[in-house]
Amino acid sequence: MKPSEIPALKRFWYPLVRVEDLAAGPVAQRLLGLDLVLWLDETGAPAATIDRCCHRTAKLSIGHVENGAIVCGYHGWTFDRTGKCVRIPQRADPAATGNIKIAAFHAQARYGHVWVALDTPQADIPDFAEDSDPAWRRIPEFAENWACGALRLMENEFDNAHIEFVHQATFGNTHNPIPAENSIEEFADGFVAHTVIRAANRAIGAAYSGVASETTTRTTVHRYWAPFLRKLDLTYPNGVAHRIVTATVPVDDGHTRLVQWAYRNDREEDVPAAKAVAFDRAVTLEDKAVLEATDPYVPLRDSATAERHMPSDKPGLIMRRMLLALADSG
Repeated sequence: MKPSEIPALKRFWYPLVRVEDLAAGPVAQRLLGLDLVLWLDETGAPAATIDRCCHRTAKLSIGHVENGAIVCGYHGWTFDRTGKCVRIPQRADPAATGNIKIAAFHAQARYGHVWVALDTPQADIPDFAEDSDPAWRRIPEFAENWACGALRLMENEFDNAHIEFVHQATFGNTHNPIPAENSIEEFADGFVAHTVIRAANRAIGAAYSGVASETTTRTTVHRYWAPFLRKLDLTYPNGVAHRIVTATVPVDDGHTRLVQWAYRNDREEDVPAAKAVAFDRAVTLEDKAVLEATDPYVPLRDSATAERHMPSDKPGLIMRRMLLALADSG
């Protein structure tokens, strides 16, 4: 099943860009096949509407922001955050716009990112306690599009069997391909998987973990929220903790926006943010090379032509079951 075939996906929040990305003006984004324009209103809060002027269909994202409203670069028609047209400069009274309006969507800033929902959200954005705890620092990482399916990318985040093969340059332990077992507890909106992974600790990883040895253990607590959000709590034996929030945002049926940031409980002088990002970047690029070679279409129902599975696929199969329930809910 494709994301475009699941209308219920419109009822969830998705992070798209960093708030700071809107400081220079409007930004175009695509979510679930719909072209959007994002900008900051007069209060500095993010706004989101369809990226199309209702006059002659020019993209609003090539316009500019004036007094917190988006101005079309073609004829100057202006729209506020609700989508209402507030100015038509060609009229004797530019404010006489009647009931002209374009589609507007839910938008808010959280964790340094702009989150958008295309329909009334059925749940709040999850609370990440680290963000308000001075013992932790937030490190921005990625916001980029990949040519793969959103579910493919999210399943990969919980796949212990691929580590030894895909991540040979970073932390994969190629001498032991047996995947670590997950202990899984399900919730109404997702699940938590507990795992201890024996990882190789190569030079780039040692800089990331603060552990100086050939191998180390990564004790992980992996939280999944349907449909495409996860938080990885990763702890090393020396007490260093690295926590990663990843959203695999469905741009359209064949493309996904990877949005990720991290929290750490050490100091910049211990492990510079740039080194932490460099390691996570190396890991994600290994994943990208494989995931962009997969079929973005993921079968949610069993059939004679469905994919085959093994025990380590269980987290992904739970995701598929939850997405199928969303699809069947209409």
